[in-house]
Amino acid sequence: MTLEILTVVPPRHALSGAVAPPGSKSITNRALLLAGLADGVSRLTGALKSDDTSYMADALRAMGVDIEEPDATTFVVSGTGKLLPPAGPLFLGNAGTATRFLTAAVALGTGRFVVDGDEHMRKRPITPLVDALKSLGVDISAPTGCPPVTVDGTGGFASHHVVIDAGLSSQYVSALLMAAPCSGEPFTVELAGDDIGARGYIDLTLAAMRAFGADVEQVTPSVWRIAPTGYRAADFHIEPDASAATYLWAAEALTGGKVDIGTAASDFTQPDARAFEVISAFPHMPAVIDGSQMQDAIPTIAVLAAFNTAPVRFTGIANLRVKECDRVRALSLGLNAIREGLAREEGDDLIVNADPSLAGQTLPAEIDTFADHRIAMSFALAGLKISGITILDPKCVGKTYPGYWDALKSLGVTYLEEIPR
Repeated sequence: MTLEILTVVPPRHALSGAVAPPGSKSITNRALLLAGLADGVSRLTGALKSDDTSYMADALRAMGVDIEEPDATTFVVSGTGKLLPPAGPLFLGNAGTATRFLTAAVALGTGRFVVDGDEHMRKRPITPLVDALKSLGVDISAPTGCPPVTVDGTGGFASHHVVIDAGLSSQYVSALLMAAPCSGEPFTVELAGDDIGARGYIDLTLAAMRAFGADVEQVTPSVWRIAPTGYRAADFHIEPDASAATYLWAAEALTGGKVDIGTAASDFTQPDARAFEVISAFPHMPAVIDGSQMQDAIPTIAVLAAFNTAPVRFTGIANLRVKECDRVRALSLGLNAIREGLAREEGDDLIVNADPSLAGQTLPAEIDTFADHRIAMSFALAGLKISGITILDPKCVGKTYPGYWDALKSLGVTYLEEIPR
């Protein structure tokens, strides 16, 4: 769908059926980069094809990596072990994974690389990663503290021990870890303190690295030692996206239905899968939910909390302020557009004042998604119980789940679709 406005019509039945979520965005972009850094042909199956992964694939192509797409869920990546300077800036839209990962990876190349994004990406901080790379002797600059980032690569790093502040994002750590096996010498990555955005994503990174031949030792919870193995080509299967699964789990919980996503929650390796336990407790979710280790699931749970039996406070979510948009603010604004006082911010916490009586009401509300796919998909859930929920810029779901609206439709959800007045 390419419509500019979409109003969800509450279904009068439980949502039941089978929906296969797309492949994991987080794992797909890791696998694409690692396959691009490997020497040989890798076949990535179960992959996500979306805006974010297309940006990564196109950037790799611009640096000399051959990537074919024989079907809707497969990438065949032919790498030479090297990234060549592109003819122009690498445009990565608002893909945080691609931007952070490539900022470190291009430092392995020789020549000038410019990593850039859209107006939203140009507001997302990258200074901790830039500073870490500078400490390794990389000629790198990001004058605004956000993209664009310019790297004049000399083929590697002058130093092989880096200390990184990961308080804002675990992606900074993942970026350095993935570059390390190609640095030519044993490499150590160390956290500055124990604060880290979402540690579970580091585990995803390490698993993907090892699948492509890396030798990584976790010396302490804050220190990793990486051998200079480079990467070898591999066939790699990508599991479904746990963040996408949260919308389907929540739709099931809200409507009392049964949605078969083809994968048990316990089989996911992604940290957002832990949201299943919280969602399963609906309508008696905990009074306090720590979102630090399942950040992308928080918009889903926050909208679900509007229909809980008791208020919910979300903590550990300060990092949501520097995602595709300020998600704490976007959630507060969206919930209060439905009913004033439904949510409030206290520092970086979000309090949702649950009101089960919202279900069945007509409460016209236009939800500003701020071009953020997770805001759009989460607030669609409110439309399953409330009449009048209108999603602005619904096409932004293409960032990670292009088939989202069709997936809900396959379960029996209908929409009123309009072009803006």
